[in-house]
Amino acid sequence: MLRSRRSVLAVPGSNPRFLEKARGLPVDEAFLDLEDAVAPLAKEEARRNVVAALREGGWDGKTVAVRVNDLATQWAYKDVIEVVEGAGDRLDCLILPKVQDPTEVVWLDTLLTQIEKAMGYEPGRIGIEAQIENARGLVNADAIAGSSRRLETLVFGPADFMASINMRTLVVGEQPPGYDEGDAYHYILMRLLMAARTHDLQVIDGPYLQIKDVDGFRRAARRSAALGYDGKWVLHPLQVDAANELFSPPQEDYDRAELILDAYKYYTTVEKRGAAMLGDEMIDEASRKMALVVAAKGRAAGLKRTTSFDPAG
Repeated sequence: MLRSRRSVLAVPGSNPRFLEKARGLPVDEAFLDLEDAVAPLAKEEARRNVVAALREGGWDGKTVAVRVNDLATQWAYKDVIEVVEGAGDRLDCLILPKVQDPTEVVWLDTLLTQIEKAMGYEPGRIGIEAQIENARGLVNADAIAGSSRRLETLVFGPADFMASINMRTLVVGEQPPGYDEGDAYHYILMRLLMAARTHDLQVIDGPYLQIKDVDGFRRAARRSAALGYDGKWVLHPLQVDAANELFSPPQEDYDRAELILDAYKYYTTVEKRGAAMLGDEMIDEASRKMALVVAAKGRAAGLKRTTSFDPAG
């Protein structure tokens, strides 16, 4: 299932005002957070807030997820049970943070299946997003990516990851002082991208915490978008438009991709040629595969064609 996830908004489950405001923001996905954004003494109330917000609705047009607490805590199992029993029919995905091993995803898959059967929900409908936040999780990324048919995305969690490898910076998403050549995050981002694509998953970049520095957000988002990431977490309305723009193909690229697909289909089926010219460009099976990627992202982003293929022209 291809869901558009250009912008993925984090919403604290302990803040009813933020939960209400999030409904009106033009994001592709909103996740209601029970983990880092919620203080320990507010966890139980946050669960109730999240279930109520899901049941009230108003999330039309968005993928709706809940981030539960990680498996090392005492809250994780109740997060899953109470949220899914209370509002599983209104839920698209659960986000599991700090995933280090494929068995953690298997645990969540198994528990979800049990609850779905007990509640009469369609088994397997609720997806899983696995957040990779430390060195062990990155080393095990391939196994994690292949651990469950429910898995839809891998998500990079930069803050905890930077701490786990002792990176010498306090600014999440920025280059560490002294690292003057290259990109300190390139290996991490590419490693997650390879694991995700190997298993036909989406891959999402984590947040940029300097929420009013839109230029900094754009710089970080442009980097992961260029690599092929599907989207980025946003923490503030100021970041939403930038994410939606940077993780959508430009209109001219989308139009070109659709033209390539139409032309390739025409030339291979009507004229029975394996390669042909479209304007000044030769197109073949490799061209079709590249065009499929851009076209799929454009369609998921809601872009509309402004050109059409004419074999005579």
